[in-house]
Amino acid sequence: MTRFKVTRRDFLKATGSFGVASMLASGGALAQTAGRRKRKPNLLFIWTDEQRYNTMSAYGNEKIRTPNLNRLADKSVVFKRAYVTQPVCTPARSSVMTGMWPHQNGCLKNNIPLRKETKCLPELLNDPEYRSAYMGKWHLGDEIFLQHGFDEWVSIEDNYIAYYSEGRDRNLRSDYHHFLVQKGYKPGKRGTFGRSFAASLPIEECKPKFLEMRACDFLRGNRGNPFVLYINFLEPHMPFTGPLDDMYEPDEIGLPENFKDPLEDDEPLRYRKKRESCRKKYGMDEKSMRKLIARYYGLVSQVDRSVGRILETLEELGLSDNTIVVYTSDHGDMMGAHGMVEKGVMYEESARVPWLMHIPQLGMEGHIVQQPVSHIDIVPTILDAMGKTQASAGLPGRSLIPLMKGRKPARDHVFIEWNATSPEQETIRTVVSPDGWKLCLADKDKSQLFNLNKDPFETTNLFYDGKHQDVIARLTEKIRAWQMATDDTSARHLTN
Repeated sequence: MTRFKVTRRDFLKATGSFGVASMLASGGALAQTAGRRKRKPNLLFIWTDEQRYNTMSAYGNEKIRTPNLNRLADKSVVFKRAYVTQPVCTPARSSVMTGMWPHQNGCLKNNIPLRKETKCLPELLNDPEYRSAYMGKWHLGDEIFLQHGFDEWVSIEDNYIAYYSEGRDRNLRSDYHHFLVQKGYKPGKRGTFGRSFAASLPIEECKPKFLEMRACDFLRGNRGNPFVLYINFLEPHMPFTGPLDDMYEPDEIGLPENFKDPLEDDEPLRYRKKRESCRKKYGMDEKSMRKLIARYYGLVSQVDRSVGRILETLEELGLSDNTIVVYTSDHGDMMGAHGMVEKGVMYEESARVPWLMHIPQLGMEGHIVQQPVSHIDIVPTILDAMGKTQASAGLPGRSLIPLMKGRKPARDHVFIEWNATSPEQETIRTVVSPDGWKLCLADKDKSQLFNLNKDPFETTNLFYDGKHQDVIARLTEKIRAWQMATDDTSARHLTN
C-alpha cells in the first residue's frame, strides 16, 4: 500500500480554506480587507431647494464661496448639464424620490401627496439591514409624519398643515418647531414659526444648522450599520434672506447676461405675465436684483457650511470610503434671468441644477460629464452604485454609471415636463438634444426653440422664424416617442 503524505497546505487547498488560513496567518489584515469589501455601501443624499446650477466653482461661478461643495466636486462626478423632470417643488421631488415621471406618479403640481403605494428609494432598496432617515423639507404630503420606508424622520416645515391627509393630527408640529420652543421662542398667532422668522435667527438656530446637528447625530449613531440618509435643506428658497445676508457685496455681484431680455410677443404669455409679477414683487431694477442675488448667494454659503460639517463627521467616523454622496437640488431659480425670479419656466436657470456624485468604488474623482442628463436617472444610478440594479426594474430611467465610464448613454435626449396648475394654463413638453437644441412644445401658449450652442442664454426663440422646420419635426418626434414610452396621455395636443 502506498502512503500519500498530505501536508497542511494541501489539506487547506483541497478544502477551500487556503485563503482563509493565509489571512489568519498574516495577522488578519487581508481578512479585514475582505470584510471591508463586503460592507454594503452607505448613501448620503444631500439636496437643496431652488438652487440653480451655476452656484459653485465647478459650474463656473468663482464669486460664490462654497469651499466644502468645491471639495466635494473635486472628488465627484460632476454632471455639468443636469435637468430636473419638472421645474417646481413637488413634481421634481417626486421624481428624485421615486424614479418616476410626475405624470406617472401623479404629482403633477405642488401639494399633491405621493401615493402610499408608490415606492421611494428605501422601499425599492428593500433591505432590512439598512437604517434609513429623511431629514428636512419633504413637500410630498403629510410633511411631518414618518412614511415611505424610512426608519427615522426629522421635519422642519409646518406650513403644509392644510394638506395633511384625513386623520392626521393637525395640532402636531415639526421637530424644528420643538427645537425652537426649547430655545425659548414662542410661535406666532397660527401656532407655528414662519419661514421668515426662522431665517431671521442666529445661524446656530437656523434650519441648516438644525439639520446638520441631527444628521451628524444619525451618522454617529449608525456608524456600524449600513445606512441611507436624505437631508433636504430649504435654503436657498424664499424668503431669500438669512444670517449671511451681508456676506457678499451687492455691487460686486454680476447680473445675468439675459437680465434685460425683453421677452418678445413670440415668447409664452405666461412667462411675460410672470415677469411683470416679479417686477411688482422684487422690483427687478439692477440695484434690487444685485441685493437679492447677494442674499441668495449667502444662503448657498450657509448650506455649504453645514454640508462641510456633515462631510467632516463622515470622515471622522471612518465612513467616507464606503459612502456614496449625492448633492443636487429639486430645481433652479431664475434670479434675474429674463427679468424673472423663482421657477416654473423651462429656461435653463429654472430647469438646471447642480448634480455631484461621489462613488468611492468607482474612483472617478473630478470627472466631468458634459452630456445632458436627467433627474429621472438618479434613482437607477444610485441603486446601481449600491449593487441593487434589479431594484430599478420597471422604472423609466437608466443608470448613468456606464456614461460616467465613457460608454454610450442609454438615452441621449433629456425630457422635461410642465403640467398645468389651472384649466387656463398651458401644458409643456420639452426636449434637450445632445447636439444643443431645445424644443418646448405648448398646447395653450407659445412654443419655443433655442439653439443652446449659439444662444446659451435663450434670448432668441427660433420656433416661428420658418427656418428650422426640420429641427422642430425631428425633436417633436422625439417628444412623441417619449410620451408613448412613458404613457404620457395628459399632453397629446401640443403645438407643432
